[in-house]
Amino acid sequence: MLISQILDDAETIRVVARNGGKTRIINGARSVYSLAMEAARTGTGLVALIERKGFGEAVDLDAAYKKGRLLSPINHPDPAHLHLTGTGLTHLGSAATRDSMHKKLSTDGEEQLTDSMKMFRMGLEGGKPAKGQTGVQPEWFYKGNGTMAVAPGAALLSPAFAEDAGEEPEVAGIYVIGDDGAPFRVGFTLSNEFSDHVTERVNYLFLAHSKLRNASFGPEILIGELPSDVRGTSRIVRDGKLLWEKPFLSGEANMSHTIANLEHHHFKYSAFRQPGDVHVHMFGTATLSFADGVRTEAGDVFEIEAKDFGLPLRNPLEIEQPVKVAVKAL
Repeated sequence: MLISQILDDAETIRVVARNGGKTRIINGARSVYSLAMEAARTGTGLVALIERKGFGEAVDLDAAYKKGRLLSPINHPDPAHLHLTGTGLTHLGSAATRDSMHKKLSTDGEEQLTDSMKMFRMGLEGGKPAKGQTGVQPEWFYKGNGTMAVAPGAALLSPAFAEDAGEEPEVAGIYVIGDDGAPFRVGFTLSNEFSDHVTERVNYLFLAHSKLRNASFGPEILIGELPSDVRGTSRIVRDGKLLWEKPFLSGEANMSHTIANLEHHHFKYSAFRQPGDVHVHMFGTATLSFADGVRTEAGDVFEIEAKDFGLPLRNPLEIEQPVKVAVKAL
């Protein structure tokens, strides 16, 4: 089942679902967030809860997308309680790109093993632990709160000071935290973990700066287990013409970590188990246009699609105006 959120003509949020057929409004669902919290509080599976509520009229989801009526597939009434985070070097093809960005040379000219490659090897050796055991922790980063989340179809804003504005096609896990602090997975969605790869390449310690950018996810959430072999396409369109296109892979068959291991190492921190919070946790990628020498420009459109996740995720790129910040003493 796929679920998403739209705004109707009266500016009211409608939660809609489809399961191989027409997209229909879920009766009595005020938002995906409220629906997920109800499922957590009642101990009811999300699909079972949706089916119990029943369905109303059919909607044209693609038409709503074109009209700009699609929302992020989950949000929080207070954006400060939605967390955008991610993890990298988790995919079997991801080390080469990152390693080339972080190469170091010893004094005699021989390449040393980079931190990226060390982290990647750790994942290969310990990212898929036996049942009941804890695997090695992955790389982790923070992208911001809900104020940094961009709806499908809306513009990804790159700061004026950014050195690069590049896409990262990823699968993200969507979670809510129950009243007792227990994390619940709502499902999985496509995401664009938008980053500044030039800044990251200057120095690996700039990774934290490079990730403090917008992110978009959706348009639809896949409820249930993540397919083991996700195959999608990432592309950039400029002036209506295809500029760059490449397939990407995800799912555990193409990863060095299990989803359970990535989830454990995120939610082991009590700060991420605060009742009522929402988490969008991105699982990494091995495919970047930046690695192929592409330099994006304002007006470019990113498009990420994979058949398991419904409609593609599209976002144009905009560059923000420079902002001068001055701190005043109180």
